[in-house]
Amino acid sequence: MSDKPEDAPESCPGTQSDQAGNADACQGCPNKGVCSTLPKGPDPAIEDVKARMALVKHKILVLSGKGGVGKSTFTAHLAYGLAADENRQVGVLDIDICGPSIPKVMGVEGEQVHQSGSGWSPVYVDDNLCVMSVGFLLSSPDEAVIWRGPKKNGMIKQFLRDVDWGEVDYLIVDTPPGTSDEHLSIVQYLSSTHVDGAVVITTPQEVSLMDVRKELNFCKKVGLPVIGVVENMSGFVCPKCKHESQIFPPTTGGAIKMAADMGVPFLGKLPLDPRIGWCCDRGKSFLSEVPDSPAATAYQEIIQKIIDACTGSSPTTSSDRTVDVER
Repeated sequence: MSDKPEDAPESCPGTQSDQAGNADACQGCPNKGVCSTLPKGPDPAIEDVKARMALVKHKILVLSGKGGVGKSTFTAHLAYGLAADENRQVGVLDIDICGPSIPKVMGVEGEQVHQSGSGWSPVYVDDNLCVMSVGFLLSSPDEAVIWRGPKKNGMIKQFLRDVDWGEVDYLIVDTPPGTSDEHLSIVQYLSSTHVDGAVVITTPQEVSLMDVRKELNFCKKVGLPVIGVVENMSGFVCPKCKHESQIFPPTTGGAIKMAADMGVPFLGKLPLDPRIGWCCDRGKSFLSEVPDSPAATAYQEIIQKIIDACTGSSPTTSSDRTVDVER
């Protein structure tokens, strides 16, 4: 994976260079401050992370350039869907340092992280589903995390190096919006391990798509494969009259057209359902609470496509996927 930021010029020295943030090419670059604070040269922790991640079969990053599109909700339900098979061990890593919502969404808010001889122990939602988040390290859910880049970088390093994940089939990483500190750090520390790719979340309207295009370009620049794009909040079907309304009209063709234009797979649409928000507020799985709903069916279809992409168990055609996911 490249160590250059997403919008870097061709002459960018890269984040691991001694000149990072100080070279002529860095002048005027929006990432100058970030690059100058990152560790120079190969971080020795990368090898430690590689050793810890050796027991993790599949790693999936959930990304979006836009906030409020449902990354954490999707992350939680992807985890719930995968963990529905009791033979799978699933982990969720929340690296949204300033806005950790996974503990609330997955019903483990207020739990504490414990230290053992083998490292930090993640919090278990179920026997085969565990979670790690900075939210477990705060004294109150309302406490603000006011950290600069290096401290965020250090926290992500600890999550990857020091958490005793054990043998995990799927590790799902929930990320904040954008393409900055947290994203550069997670890509850097996982650079020596196999990452299956990113699932990119968007909503149909252009104001969301314009930021998600930046996220897809970030993936391209750092060599992160894209498993596919999910269009969240895609239409609303009235439970009484069954009429479908477009709450967020896809004025420029929505995620389907964007995925085709960007040359990445489209995984599917998730409709709006108020019961999803109800379940997240109460830390419950929508897939278990309302299993027969159209949204639950859509979730299951998308989750199966992600499993197929990670395991290579389902051959794809040019109409199914625009580009091959790197293995």
